[in-house]
Amino acid sequence: MKHAQKRTLIAIAAVSLLTAACAKKKVQTAAPPAPAPPAVATARPAPAPEHMAAPQPAAPVAQTPRYPNAATRARIDELLAKIEDAYFDYNKASLRPDALKALQADSAELRDILKDYPTYKLTIQGHCDERGSEEYNMALGDKRAESAKDYLVQVGIPAEQLNVISYGKDKPVCDEHDEACWQRNRRVHIVALAEAQ
Repeated sequence: MKHAQKRTLIAIAAVSLLTAACAKKKVQTAAPPAPAPPAVATARPAPAPEHMAAPQPAAPVAQTPRYPNAATRARIDELLAKIEDAYFDYNKASLRPDALKALQADSAELRDILKDYPTYKLTIQGHCDERGSEEYNMALGDKRAESAKDYLVQVGIPAEQLNVISYGKDKPVCDEHDEACWQRNRRVHIVALAEAQ
């Protein structure tokens, strides 16, 4: 019986081992990872057919310079030098034929240049001879400058690019006390402003 007991014990041990070996192991399971966010498909442009060229980026729009470059300013100064002073009769602000001729000289080219630089301005200076009061001559110089401005606006130069100023009798070009000198002082003179406004 000893033999039989041994066999029984071996059989029980074998069954136990088999049972233990075949038993399901408990596996610790971690929580499943969060699902990855869906991949965003990047839109790719469809390839252009071979017969079509790829679109080129738009060229930047060229803006008109607000202030003329040095060469253009030199040309403006040259034109202003050619436009002689316009002279007036005593106690008058109306343009004489010779004054009109002086203002006509190169004013068309000046107009064409200025239209490209709308913030560039000219100043029309009104001057008088030494006779009369300071107040009277300031008003007369202003009327003369306005008369020249009106003509230049008719030629096509924008009014907003033309300033007027009266110096009255304060800035004479001649200091003699005779008609020849007084005539030279009764004038309008046009200058370009030193800086863009």
